[in-house]
Amino acid sequence: MKLLISSIPFVFVLLLSSHCIASADDTHQSFLQCLSQHSENTSISKVIYTRNNSSYSSILEFTIQNLRFSTPATPKPLVIIKPLQVSQVQSVINCSQKYGLQVRVRSGGHDYEGLSYVSEVPFVVIDLIDLRSISIDAEEKVAWVQGGATIGELYYKVANKSRTLAIPAGVCPSVGVGGHFSGGGYGLLFRKYGLAADNIVDAHLIDVKGRLLDRKSMGEDLFWAIRGGGGGSFGVVVAWKIKLVDVPSSVTVCSAKRTLEQNLTKIIHRWQYVADKTDEDLLITITLRNVNSTIKGKRTMQGSFESLFLGGVDGLLPLMHSSFPELGLVKEECKETSWVESVLHFARFEDGESLDVLLSRISIVKSSFKSKSDYVREPMPEAAFEGIYRMFYEKEGENAEIIMFPYGGKMSEISESEIPFPHRAGNIYKMTPTVSWNEGGSEASQRHINWIRRLYSFLAPFVSKNPRAAYVNYRDLDIGTNNIGYTSYKQASIWGKKYFKNNFDRLVHVKTEVDPDNFFRHEQSIPPLLSSRKKRGD
Repeated sequence: MKLLISSIPFVFVLLLSSHCIASADDTHQSFLQCLSQHSENTSISKVIYTRNNSSYSSILEFTIQNLRFSTPATPKPLVIIKPLQVSQVQSVINCSQKYGLQVRVRSGGHDYEGLSYVSEVPFVVIDLIDLRSISIDAEEKVAWVQGGATIGELYYKVANKSRTLAIPAGVCPSVGVGGHFSGGGYGLLFRKYGLAADNIVDAHLIDVKGRLLDRKSMGEDLFWAIRGGGGGSFGVVVAWKIKLVDVPSSVTVCSAKRTLEQNLTKIIHRWQYVADKTDEDLLITITLRNVNSTIKGKRTMQGSFESLFLGGVDGLLPLMHSSFPELGLVKEECKETSWVESVLHFARFEDGESLDVLLSRISIVKSSFKSKSDYVREPMPEAAFEGIYRMFYEKEGENAEIIMFPYGGKMSEISESEIPFPHRAGNIYKMTPTVSWNEGGSEASQRHINWIRRLYSFLAPFVSKNPRAAYVNYRDLDIGTNNIGYTSYKQASIWGKKYFKNNFDRLVHVKTEVDPDNFFRHEQSIPPLLSSRKKRGD
């Protein structure tokens, strides 16, 4: 009798498991049949990759930038679709809804938490890599760029048209414009021209009903939401129209490295009083890391002060000497170059590299990493930096760095509510701690993640409060997630207020209007206020 009783649960579980597998297979096949039936172009079969396809793994892995999400244990999509036509994206959205599959949309694969290609529920990935055409109108100073293009590809095309036009976007060439633009888009020119999203003037979006909408047909509320409200919440943006901005034919880049032995702490402390108040043509960033010291057997902290000035070196040096003499910048630490070549400098390419490197979709170095973001509104005391140094000397901090990106200029002039990105006036700089590691296994990952969590806790007294703000493009699941289903406003607002501050409420309102059943969702997507399913009692 005991044997019989203990066997019942096993048989039941076995039958239930078999049923679930069969149901998943049926859903999978039905979804594929739906794609074939609803596609206007029979060639859709050529852009579908199932787990049985020999190219499936290589396509999935190709643009994964964070190796934390490239393990056998990482959940994989049932199907990857690499559309060649916008109509194929529409078919995926319609069929995914019909068969209850979640959609994740990948552009460049840089999502810090892998949300563009990982899900805990049955899902498909729309990989926009082949929707990447770029059209430049140098006379009108605008560009249309499809969502699967990278920043590097966009810069390359603009540079081939004009060396005095630029895009106010980021410096990592392999980042996809789809995610970059939808979350805001920091870059070297943001003190002069604002974020990438501040310069978006039109877009083509496929909504939950499968309709292709432009700015006029989607309406100003939805157009507002997609420019900084984060990707994956409102639809699939398949193309963006962005303004080109003017840059001089020659700009100046400088790289000045200073260590503790060269008075680093006092230089950084002074930088906090200067960087956001200098001329808007000047950007001075700091990358803080630990390095081998000139003193044998010791390590030390190094600050790399990287500057971009929209002008010549003879105009920059007097400006630096009058406003920031503590750095002691000299002409030998600077060079004049074109704006597009300054991008190569900040992207850490070697001098003399061809512009062709901008076309690569693969990061120079891939590793596992975890990042955080903070906004600093009052200068941090020297003791705070000394505390940071102590943590960087720990084993897990050997490959860590903090990037400090100054505010001011145009960023202080744009209203917090102009687009969903709210982090404007009052911020001195954005601080981004990152820890990376090359060891495999969950134990190594957990040690490094725990380390950066402790660093984040240490920084709490020195950064923004109520809320402690964060940047949506640097996704951080530590600050709260929803259950990718029908979450409450209160639950979602934990992270929503950090990313969007008071703009979160308007984003929720837009979501409720355009996607009430919450089809477009992930762990930190904008939720509808009350889903229509809840209203029906489903």
